[in-house]
Amino acid sequence: MTQPDLSGHTPMMRQYLSLKAQAPSYLLFYRMGDFYELFFEDAERGARLLNLTLTKRGNSNGEPIPMAGVPFHSLEGYLARLVALGESIAICEQIGDPATSKGPVERQIVRIVTPGTLTDDALLPAKSDRIIAAICTDNKQPNTIGIAWMNLASGTFNVYECEARLLDTQLSRLQPVELLHAEQHRISYTEAQRCVALPDWHFAKDNALQTLLDHFQIDDVSGFGMQDLDVATYAAGALLRYVKHTQAQNLQHIQHIQVEQLGEFVVLDSVSRKNLELTETISGENKPTLFSTIDHCATPMGSRLLRRWLHQPLRHNQTVLERQAIVQLIVEAAQKNQRHSPLQQLKKQLSPFPDLERIATRIALASVRPRELASLREALQHLPLLTGLLSDLNTAAAPLTGLINALAMDEEVLDLLRRAITAEPALMIRDGGVIADGYDAELDELRTLANDSGEFLLAIETRERERTGIHTLKVEYNRVHGFFIEVSRAQADKVPTEYRRRQTLKNAERFITPELKEWEDKVLSAKDRSLSREKFLFDELLSQLFTYAPQLSVVAAALAQIDALVSFAHHAVENQWVAPELSEKAEIRITAGRHPVVEHTIEHFTPNGCDLHANRCLLMITGPNMGGKSTYMRQTALIALLARTGSFVPAQHATIGPIDRIFTRIGAADDLAGGRSTFMMEMTEAAAILSSATRNSLVLMDEIGRGTSTYDGLSLAWAIALRLVQHNQCLTLFATHYFELTRLPDELPVTANVHLAAAQTQQGIAFLHEVREGPASRSYGIQVAQRAGIPAAVIHNASIELERLEQLHAPLPQLDLFSAPMPTPTVATATLSPEQELALDLQQALRDLDIDELSPRAALDLLYQWRKHYQH
Repeated sequence: MTQPDLSGHTPMMRQYLSLKAQAPSYLLFYRMGDFYELFFEDAERGARLLNLTLTKRGNSNGEPIPMAGVPFHSLEGYLARLVALGESIAICEQIGDPATSKGPVERQIVRIVTPGTLTDDALLPAKSDRIIAAICTDNKQPNTIGIAWMNLASGTFNVYECEARLLDTQLSRLQPVELLHAEQHRISYTEAQRCVALPDWHFAKDNALQTLLDHFQIDDVSGFGMQDLDVATYAAGALLRYVKHTQAQNLQHIQHIQVEQLGEFVVLDSVSRKNLELTETISGENKPTLFSTIDHCATPMGSRLLRRWLHQPLRHNQTVLERQAIVQLIVEAAQKNQRHSPLQQLKKQLSPFPDLERIATRIALASVRPRELASLREALQHLPLLTGLLSDLNTAAAPLTGLINALAMDEEVLDLLRRAITAEPALMIRDGGVIADGYDAELDELRTLANDSGEFLLAIETRERERTGIHTLKVEYNRVHGFFIEVSRAQADKVPTEYRRRQTLKNAERFITPELKEWEDKVLSAKDRSLSREKFLFDELLSQLFTYAPQLSVVAAALAQIDALVSFAHHAVENQWVAPELSEKAEIRITAGRHPVVEHTIEHFTPNGCDLHANRCLLMITGPNMGGKSTYMRQTALIALLARTGSFVPAQHATIGPIDRIFTRIGAADDLAGGRSTFMMEMTEAAAILSSATRNSLVLMDEIGRGTSTYDGLSLAWAIALRLVQHNQCLTLFATHYFELTRLPDELPVTANVHLAAAQTQQGIAFLHEVREGPASRSYGIQVAQRAGIPAAVIHNASIELERLEQLHAPLPQLDLFSAPMPTPTVATATLSPEQELALDLQQALRDLDIDELSPRAALDLLYQWRKHYQH
């Protein structure tokens, strides 16, 4: 590559442009004194994004230099705003000594901040993870995608492979904020804040593999179980290389790669996650969602783990039962001793704990701040109290034993922090006042010299007053002028000749003496040396703490699990939730179930049951709009999902089988940018369900076929329902307004009709929100329109038209058109029997019938008559 000609630029701009060439796609924050400056295009862009003042200073290469800046002490706030906008920033610091630099002070890029590589607490959301992922394909395995993902703030590094068609589903589970891919594999994942195309060689076998081997100091990756995951290995190597580049260090807290087994999770695609509103409402709000409703965690790491559990429910029962056993233990203890509830004691003991998971990571990265170490010290002091409380709860079955053992922390860490960190340290180490008195003798001596100058100054003041006869003489200090002797203007003529004037004020004169100057140099030097010594001791402390970072991560993980399980127990006790039974059969049996979110938003929620199993695998759900069909379907899915996380559920009783996937086809949406209509989106989602659902899948199908003409929609809905029952054999809730579909149970005994009850009153329609057996008797569409505020004249005309259409398309008589033999053209009509005449009359009626105006019910009746004829 040809290097640009920088000869026309000033030395500082040459330095800046050289650094900018190292990070061309990032906003470069260039440190100059107390500010980070942006220049040229970065300044214009940064000013626009951050609402900064854009100025022009000086000239370089014959042109004014656009310039915008932010104070160094406010950097985190500006970084947070930029990252939220999906921007990435390169931080350039001064690493040279200004006192010895002959030209511009030496600078270098010390880190790169991207949406997926944040570790600073000020930039990270407390209750959600920031995942960065990389995907890779290989021509030898075109149907396989390798995925690697990392949570840099916790040190998690995972890999797995999946079918290419499942990529969107897997990305929706991870929800990465930053996604890396090879230049040849273009991808657009709209949910990520940033998609990064890396050179293809980053994913090449040799380069990617060598990056992993060098980092973990191993000879092969078989120790991680990756020997048969070539494509995932390439993705992992490219991801690790990229993250190392952004952090400009070795990432020593990344000590392991976990191979995920996708078969252990219940699969939910992005549409299902959105429709079920797990952590975000359909409109994009943070609440009310399932997560916001059941999150009672006392710590941020507990909330993040709970969030992960909701997005990754488990298929197999063992881990779920282990979680459930702990929740059961806490719930029973709370119910037995309500006055001194162990549940409340646990919440109280958990509340002082800071975000240990992220503190452990920042210790490993040597970026932890003094006050975080003080909070760590306080947390470690609380550990014995929490451990004792958990031990008292632990029963003979001992479900808590593993977590209690994981909370064990080396006492040397607490002792070190008690000795090293002062009670209330400064925010930043550069401010001093972080290392405790008595920890280091040299630091104590420098602090004494720098701070205990009062007696010395008082002695000088007393002596000089007596010597000069100036009784108003004072010895003082300020940060601008240092130490000085101040006398009034009226007595300035009495000062000795060795006094040297330092400053003249309106009513006073300030002087310095050789003795005072010598003291000033000594004191100020002591302050500088004190800060330098304190920085050295703090770095040394971090080196000592680094060895305990893995152990601290284990403690943090255990605390997060305890916190999330206590949150489950709290919600169960407060809302009368019950422990679900976990079955090994494909079934969902719920008695008096409730929607976990909606029950908190209305005054009275009507519970409803659900019975799905091999002999009753599809429920055809009818009833009016606003009657509660969608709520009923969603609550069934959410109860099943909660049961697979280890939580109790909102019901009187529930038995949930090993659900492998949850599909939802609910509501209408379009993809205008992608050129897909509402109906096309509907059919795309239905196709995905039909191709993937199994006997253990739960399918919610709401109003399929409504986006096209009546006949097309009805036919598709009928055929899709048949396919789900006969081929997929999945557990299905099928809501519809096509009453013709309620005949399905007559054809297939494994299906059943249920409906959401409603009643007509003098005031209009009343929604009972009660699920009853059998089909609905009517749709109440006009009544719902009336409640929505449609003008009375429109409602009146609609009622008249409905009555006319119902009369026009009333079902035909139940006559067998084919029971009598059909006459030949040569037979006279007069010789026909009465049955033949009736058949001819009906045939003529059919020829005269306007098929396009025939109601679906009437058309279906004709089909049944014809089928009956052919069967006989």
